[in-house]
Amino acid sequence: MAGADASQLLLRVKDVAVHFGGIVALDGVSFDVARGQIVGLIGPNGAGKTTLFNCLSRLYPLDRGDIEFEGASLLELPIHRIAEAGIGRTFQNLALFRTMTVLQNIMAGGHSHSRGGFFANALRLPLVQREEQGLHAEAMKIVSLLELDAVAHARVMDLPFGTQKRVELGRALAARPKLLLLDEPAGGLNHEEVGALAELMKHVRDALGVTILLVEHHMSLVMSTSDRVVALNFGRKIAEGTPAEVQGHADVISAYLGTTH
Repeated sequence: MAGADASQLLLRVKDVAVHFGGIVALDGVSFDVARGQIVGLIGPNGAGKTTLFNCLSRLYPLDRGDIEFEGASLLELPIHRIAEAGIGRTFQNLALFRTMTVLQNIMAGGHSHSRGGFFANALRLPLVQREEQGLHAEAMKIVSLLELDAVAHARVMDLPFGTQKRVELGRALAARPKLLLLDEPAGGLNHEEVGALAELMKHVRDALGVTILLVEHHMSLVMSTSDRVVALNFGRKIAEGTPAEVQGHADVISAYLGTTH
């Protein structure tokens, strides 16, 4: 992304370093993400991918560097304001409200934008009622977008794993993110479900204009959906470019296969 129009940049990771005691988790990682792109973040286990996601979510502090979102440093933003600022995330392990319905789970994702406080909610003031109606309407749009209409009122715990993954995606989208962090979205899915997820990600990007940063071990998913790919190994960036460029990069081949031949 060197030399890209600054107005098109949504995220800029600048020389980020993170250490856990004597372990170097990230070592001077830098890359840019432009608005509307799907960017894949790949690397072997322990490469630093999830650590970087946790830095973007402000769960981990940086030892060095900066992360800029829409031109401003994320480090100046309180952790509880990350979702409100426009960053949404899914996790490797599902963290859904299992006894609640699909619709209720997705509505819960929109509460980061609600303005009613504790007393307003307790007293069911008109503001709260209007917000609930708005959350319901927005959640139903997401239900339709993700083709969850048939199970909208089903409990999450009664649904197949692949469907639950869509619900978690829906909950993240309900917060109206500008940047969506997807952490291993294909984990546990079968071949057919992975193919459907690839199409769904592109559909969501095009329909909502959301930018996606994707951590995924499933290489066919990354290479078929990403506009650009960033490869990490032992906490350092070893390659960046189009899927074809990164796939054929000697250091990437070495990182995955242990050899450049």
